Amino acid sequence: MFQDKDMANDYLEGLNASLTAYAGFINESANSDLRQTLIQLRNQDEARQRTLYNYALQKGYYKPAAPASPEIVQQFKSDLTSNQ
Repeated sequence: MFQDKDMANDYLEGLNASLTAYAGFINESANSDLRQTLIQLRNQDEARQRTLYNYALQKGYYKPAAPASPEIVQQFKSDLTSNQ
């Protein structure tokens, strides 16, 4: 039988997978109405993902990675902007 932690993590994994899929669908959509619908669905899933993430974090079901140092964040930003 699933425990709350298992259900939360399973749902979170599913939402994360759907968000990845939406990116591809949106990029490939030639129909603007379909594209807008996909964007709305993605935004709704992003909101669900954030709500569930906060729930899992509060309950101790999820432990995020340690935060990056300011130096690493700055280096990452520099790398991203120099590649554009």
